[in-house]
Amino acid sequence: MFDVVAVHDDAPERFESVGTKPKFWFDGNGKLFKECRPGTGEDWSEKVAAELAELLGLPHATVDLAVWREKRGIVTPSFVPEGASLVLGNELLGAFIEDYPVNAPGTRQHCRVPQHTLGAIFHVMDWEALRLPINGRLPLDSESPADMFAAYLMFDAWIANTDRHHENWGVIAVPPTDTERSSIHLAPTFDHASCLGRNERDEVRRDRLATKDRRRTVEAYVQKARSAVFDKTDEATPMTTFDTFRGAAQLRPEAAAAWLERFSRITDMDVLELFGQVPRERITDTGVAFACKMLEINQRRLLGLRGELG
Repeated sequence: MFDVVAVHDDAPERFESVGTKPKFWFDGNGKLFKECRPGTGEDWSEKVAAELAELLGLPHATVDLAVWREKRGIVTPSFVPEGASLVLGNELLGAFIEDYPVNAPGTRQHCRVPQHTLGAIFHVMDWEALRLPINGRLPLDSESPADMFAAYLMFDAWIANTDRHHENWGVIAVPPTDTERSSIHLAPTFDHASCLGRNERDEVRRDRLATKDRRRTVEAYVQKARSAVFDKTDEATPMTTFDTFRGAAQLRPEAAAAWLERFSRITDMDVLELFGQVPRERITDTGVAFACKMLEINQRRLLGLRGELG
């Protein structure tokens, strides 16, 4: 079983205002506790997503299941080195794109910013000063952050992550030292709680797993998963997670092919073993079956793109 970190009752040192769920920094501001809202599955989904990212070899935020004052949640250590700073996507896009709405009003608006397009994101990724994530490695002979970000979008499509808004990616600015010059690195992928159907009720999951109505199947369900990334600024709705990666694959075909090849080596048993380590008070057997089916379908759909890449 995955360990569950017991956070001390008096641990909070600084409460975090960014985001929609209660959270605070502790342990010298080096760790963040994020509370799981009742009935949402935000704890197990974020933990499992981190472990799936590890299977893919993606640089990612580390996540542990946790409890604080009898409240379930997760703990994630800061991935920003001491003295460095995290610059989020909205700030970056504001620097690169005139009139970009850096401060889109309200948290619900994060996923409804039509200027947050795939082209705009990859414009930032092609920034000459930008480097790969710290300790990040690509499965091809490349040093391009764009090739890594394409993998983040493949990962989103696999887990049906609907929360890649402009504050859920960024870069790390590292100041100079006595021996090293300053540098700017793509941040690891982070904040994946909105995935794997984690907020669905078990009766809905059971119905979708068993139904013969094609409009109600798990396959129909995953096809509706939308990213927070738009194709064009005049679009009313963001692209699906699948189409977002397909667009990235067209921009970075060699990287997409290399990541898909690595992805093809992950088996259903690898996934099931991860879910077997989640305490059953955090996820039901039906929740496991539904999430595993989502991952199986999405992996098959994504691997089907290899024919488009030549």
